[in-house]
Amino acid sequence: MGDRPTTAPGLIFTYGNPSRGDDALGPAVFDLLQKHKQQTSNFDHIDLLTDFQLQIEHAVDLENRRFVLFVDAGVACKAPFELTSLQAQRDDSFTTHAMSPASVLSVYEQIHRQAAPPARLMTIRAYQFGLGRPISEAAMENLTAACRFITDGKWMDEVKVV
Repeated sequence: MGDRPTTAPGLIFTYGNPSRGDDALGPAVFDLLQKHKQQTSNFDHIDLLTDFQLQIEHAVDLENRRFVLFVDAGVACKAPFELTSLQAQRDDSFTTHAMSPASVLSVYEQIHRQAAPPARLMTIRAYQFGLGRPISEAAMENLTAACRFITDGKWMDEVKVV
Protein backbone atom coordinates (compact mmCIF):
# COMPACT_ATOMS: atom_id res chain seq x y z
CA MET A 1 0.00 0.00 0.00
CA GLY A 2 1.46 3.36 -1.05
CA ASP A 3 1.49 6.56 0.91
CA ARG A 4 -1.45 8.81 0.37
CA PRO A 5 -0.49 12.19 -1.12
CA THR A 6 -0.48 15.12 1.26
CA THR A 7 -3.63 17.19 1.11
CA ALA A 8 -3.22 20.96 1.17
CA PRO A 9 -5.55 22.77 3.58
CA GLY A 10 -7.22 24.64 0.71
CA LEU A 11 -8.87 23.48 -2.47
CA ILE A 12 -9.89 25.52 -5.50
CA PHE A 13 -12.22 23.33 -7.55
CA THR A 14 -13.09 24.64 -11.01
CA TYR A 15 -15.55 22.99 -13.34
CA GLY A 16 -17.06 23.44 -16.78
CA ASN A 17 -16.91 22.18 -20.33
CA PRO A 18 -13.98 23.57 -22.38
CA SER A 19 -15.90 22.83 -25.61
CA ARG A 20 -18.94 24.97 -24.75
CA GLY A 21 -17.97 28.63 -25.13
CA ASP A 22 -18.11 30.49 -21.83
CA ASP A 23 -18.66 27.25 -19.91
CA ALA A 24 -14.88 26.95 -20.29
CA LEU A 25 -14.36 29.72 -17.72
CA GLY A 26 -13.86 27.24 -14.85
CA PRO A 27 -11.19 25.20 -16.67
CA ALA A 28 -9.57 28.45 -17.87
CA VAL A 29 -9.26 29.61 -14.24
CA PHE A 30 -7.65 26.25 -13.42
CA ASP A 31 -5.09 26.69 -16.23
CA LEU A 32 -4.22 30.23 -15.18
CA LEU A 33 -3.93 29.27 -11.50
CA GLN A 34 -1.70 26.31 -12.39
CA LYS A 35 0.70 28.74 -14.09
CA HIS A 36 0.48 31.12 -11.14
CA LYS A 37 1.18 28.30 -8.70
CA GLN A 38 4.33 27.32 -10.63
CA GLN A 39 5.63 30.89 -10.46
CA THR A 40 4.97 31.70 -6.80
CA SER A 41 4.90 30.02 -3.41
CA ASN A 42 1.84 31.89 -2.11
CA PHE A 43 -0.41 29.05 -3.35
CA ASP A 44 1.58 26.16 -1.81
CA HIS A 45 -1.22 25.62 0.73
CA ILE A 46 -3.86 25.23 -2.01
CA ASP A 47 -4.61 22.26 -4.25
CA LEU A 48 -6.21 22.83 -7.64
CA LEU A 49 -8.74 20.48 -9.18
CA THR A 50 -10.87 20.69 -12.31
CA ASP A 51 -13.55 18.56 -13.93
CA PHE A 52 -16.40 18.86 -16.43
CA GLN A 53 -19.01 18.78 -13.65
CA LEU A 54 -19.41 18.03 -9.97
CA GLN A 55 -20.22 14.45 -9.06
CA ILE A 56 -20.90 12.52 -5.86
CA GLU A 57 -17.31 11.21 -5.81
CA HIS A 58 -16.00 14.75 -5.40
CA ALA A 59 -17.11 14.71 -1.76
CA VAL A 60 -13.92 12.73 -1.11
CA ASP A 61 -11.84 15.63 -2.48
CA LEU A 62 -13.07 17.76 0.43
CA GLU A 63 -11.42 15.55 3.06
CA ASN A 64 -8.93 17.30 5.36
CA ARG A 65 -9.64 20.74 3.89
CA ARG A 66 -9.89 23.97 5.84
CA PHE A 67 -11.68 25.70 2.95
CA VAL A 68 -12.95 25.09 -0.57
CA LEU A 69 -13.54 27.57 -3.37
CA PHE A 70 -15.72 26.28 -6.20
CA VAL A 71 -15.44 28.21 -9.50
CA ASP A 72 -17.98 28.01 -12.33
CA ALA A 73 -19.50 30.07 -15.14
CA GLY A 74 -23.02 31.44 -14.84
CA VAL A 75 -25.47 33.76 -16.57
CA ALA A 76 -27.49 34.69 -13.49
CA CYS A 77 -24.82 36.77 -11.78
CA LYS A 78 -23.41 40.26 -12.08
CA ALA A 79 -20.23 40.89 -14.04
CA PRO A 80 -17.43 40.27 -13.55
CA PHE A 81 -18.22 37.62 -10.90
CA GLU A 82 -20.04 36.97 -7.65
CA LEU A 83 -18.68 35.26 -4.56
CA THR A 84 -21.20 33.55 -2.27
CA SER A 85 -20.90 31.45 0.87
CA LEU A 86 -22.18 27.90 0.60
CA GLN A 87 -23.98 25.69 3.08
CA ALA A 88 -24.42 21.96 2.73
CA GLN A 89 -27.84 21.34 1.25
CA ARG A 90 -29.23 18.20 -0.22
CA ASP A 91 -31.03 18.88 -3.48
CA ASP A 92 -32.18 16.82 -6.42
CA SER A 93 -28.81 17.23 -8.15
CA PHE A 94 -27.30 14.39 -6.10
CA THR A 95 -29.24 11.95 -8.28
CA THR A 96 -27.85 13.37 -11.52
CA HIS A 97 -24.48 13.42 -13.22
CA ALA A 98 -24.06 17.14 -12.45
CA MET A 99 -24.31 18.14 -8.80
CA SER A 100 -24.47 21.54 -7.17
CA PRO A 101 -21.62 22.53 -4.83
CA ALA A 102 -24.08 22.60 -1.90
CA SER A 103 -25.07 19.02 -2.67
CA VAL A 104 -21.42 17.90 -2.75
CA LEU A 105 -21.01 19.48 0.69
CA SER A 106 -24.10 17.61 1.87
CA VAL A 107 -22.73 14.28 0.64
CA TYR A 108 -19.47 15.04 2.47
CA GLU A 109 -21.43 15.58 5.71
CA GLN A 110 -23.40 12.36 5.23
CA ILE A 111 -20.24 10.32 4.60
CA HIS A 112 -18.13 11.82 7.39
CA ARG A 113 -20.83 12.71 9.91
CA GLN A 114 -19.21 16.09 10.45
CA ALA A 115 -19.55 19.59 9.06
CA ALA A 116 -18.16 20.19 5.61
CA PRO A 117 -15.25 22.62 5.34
CA PRO A 118 -16.18 26.27 4.81
CA ALA A 119 -16.91 26.77 1.13
CA ARG A 120 -17.62 29.54 -1.31
CA LEU A 121 -18.78 29.64 -4.88
CA MET A 122 -17.28 32.06 -7.37
CA THR A 123 -19.63 32.41 -10.32
CA ILE A 124 -18.00 34.17 -13.26
CA ARG A 125 -20.44 35.99 -15.54
CA ALA A 126 -20.85 34.10 -18.82
CA TYR A 127 -22.77 34.98 -21.97
CA GLN A 128 -22.75 32.16 -24.53
CA PHE A 129 -22.42 28.38 -24.36
CA GLY A 130 -22.31 27.32 -28.00
CA LEU A 131 -20.70 23.98 -28.74
CA GLY A 132 -17.27 24.46 -30.27
CA ARG A 133 -17.27 28.19 -29.55
CA PRO A 134 -14.38 29.96 -27.81
CA ILE A 135 -14.83 31.97 -24.63
CA SER A 136 -16.50 35.27 -25.53
CA GLU A 137 -14.58 38.53 -25.29
CA ALA A 138 -16.79 39.84 -22.47
CA ALA A 139 -16.35 36.61 -20.50
CA MET A 140 -12.57 36.81 -21.00
CA GLU A 141 -12.62 40.21 -19.28
CA ASN A 142 -14.56 38.67 -16.40
CA LEU A 143 -12.08 35.78 -16.27
CA THR A 144 -9.20 38.23 -15.93
CA ALA A 145 -10.92 40.02 -13.05
CA ALA A 146 -11.76 36.73 -11.30
CA CYS A 147 -8.20 35.42 -11.56
CA ARG A 148 -6.80 38.72 -10.32
CA PHE A 149 -9.14 38.51 -7.32
CA ILE A 150 -8.14 34.91 -6.56
CA THR A 151 -4.39 35.46 -6.90
CA ASP A 152 -4.55 38.69 -4.89
CA GLY A 153 -5.38 36.41 -1.97
CA LYS A 154 -7.20 38.89 0.28
CA TRP A 155 -10.28 36.63 0.26
CA MET A 156 -8.17 33.93 1.94
CA ASP A 157 -7.84 36.03 5.11
CA GLU A 158 -11.58 35.69 5.67
CA VAL A 159 -11.47 31.90 5.59
CA LYS A 160 -8.30 31.74 7.73
CA VAL A 161 -6.37 29.71 5.17
CA VAL A 162 -2.88 30.24 6.49
